[in-house]
Amino acid sequence: MPVLLYVLAVAVFAQGTSEFVLAGLVPGISTDLGIALAQAGYLTSGFAVGMVVGAPLAAVLGRRLPPRWTLSACLLIFVAAHVVGALADQYAVLLGTRFVAAVANAGFLAVALSTVTTIVPPSRQGRALAAILSGTTLALVAGVPAGALLGEVWGWRSALWALAGVSALALVAVATLTPGRTGPNEPHARVDLRVELRTLRSPDLLRQLVMGVLVNGATFCAFTFLAPLVTDGAGLDPTLVPVVLALFGLGAFAGVSAAGRLAGTHGHLVLGIGTPVLVAGWALWAALASSAPAVWVLAPVQGALSFAVGGMLIARSMAAAHGAPTMGGAYSTVALNLGALAGPVLGGLAIGPLGTGGPPAVSAALAGAAVALRFAAGRRRASAPMG
Repeated sequence: MPVLLYVLAVAVFAQGTSEFVLAGLVPGISTDLGIALAQAGYLTSGFAVGMVVGAPLAAVLGRRLPPRWTLSACLLIFVAAHVVGALADQYAVLLGTRFVAAVANAGFLAVALSTVTTIVPPSRQGRALAAILSGTTLALVAGVPAGALLGEVWGWRSALWALAGVSALALVAVATLTPGRTGPNEPHARVDLRVELRTLRSPDLLRQLVMGVLVNGATFCAFTFLAPLVTDGAGLDPTLVPVVLALFGLGAFAGVSAAGRLAGTHGHLVLGIGTPVLVAGWALWAALASSAPAVWVLAPVQGALSFAVGGMLIARSMAAAHGAPTMGGAYSTVALNLGALAGPVLGGLAIGPLGTGGPPAVSAALAGAAVALRFAAGRRRASAPMG
């Protein structure tokens, strides 16, 4: 694999850490800026909205630029947003930097995913996509706990400074290693934007994207409420929450790695078997929400299944969007973040009436809808007239 892929993964690691770490920094931000906890929590929502907006915006604005320039510009904006955020003493300024950082994050990820399709042959694109996405899963394993520790020892601003530093190093590497022309698979002429947008009419692409929204929504519905599942549900000590988070992240890393290896040969099995098993796992967790052993077993299992299926859906959607060489990555990024935005909202609505078992129950329903969509598409193909 090209060294550039691993450089991109480091940048995605820093950006993924920034997206997730704020949950552990909210109390410190609330105290330091003199705002309510709920208001501090809106910083996460601001990031999610920025992710949805940023992917197509950066893809459109950067269509005529070499990926080196677009990727570097997104990273530069990401670094600047974290520096300003670390210096902010007003909530509005910090909220604005979170939105800007998310726009840059989404733009970087969208262009990085599209770049993969031009620097590696089709037979290895699944593994290449998995290498980049491993940055996100490693953020769950190491980045988030490290950021929370920095926030505990030196305050929440230190975590933002650290993320700015790591991203600045990645910026230098990306600007140096990304070629002006991305590789042998790059199209000789830019496809017209209207032609790229028309690929959204493809039933196969739309199905992969909708399934991505549903599966990622299920993942982040349960993940967002993992702490109360551990403490209020299973009755475990709060000090064990980071351990369970790390187990989920380790499972996620294993799952996305497996998806990368299997994408070219056994992708249909990952989706055909993995998605129903994912549904069963969320349903089991909902039923056993008060069981401590269930937490220890299901956290890594569901992390692995969620990211194996989710990673495979990204690979499938990128393949289905082959007619949109610059926008394909944006489509996948928007789908993932729509799920990340909707899942926690639905989980929050469910946890009141259903208790701690509510979020995994909603996750089971969302993943179940993805299974139903895939089954219905299979039935339509089987009944379609030949010739």
